[in-house]
Amino acid sequence: MEDKIISIEVIGSGCGNCKKMHELAVAAAKELGIGIKVGYSNDIQKGLAMGVMQFPIMAINGKAAIAGKADIEQIKAALGRQKGDDNQSGCCPCGGDCGCL
Repeated sequence: MEDKIISIEVIGSGCGNCKKMHELAVAAAKELGIGIKVGYSNDIQKGLAMGVMQFPIMAINGKAAIAGKADIEQIKAALGRQKGDDNQSGCCPCGGDCGCL
């Protein structure tokens, strides 16, 4: 895992859940002091290329970190793990047990 977050992107279809994840990711990055613009893409093929079939996806440094609906605490946890602030395992709201990533 990389020490530094260089990119954060939400990938989705433009639905309400996708837009909400983007809003929450922006808020989480701000709360954590991550000075990076959170991008948004509706390129579903990009998500599929990551091997993920559940949307929305939040990608950190080009790798899927969360797939599916998530709240701000789950997003902050994923960003914190990437920053090295948290030793939790897993990569999505289910803790990685669902096999979605």
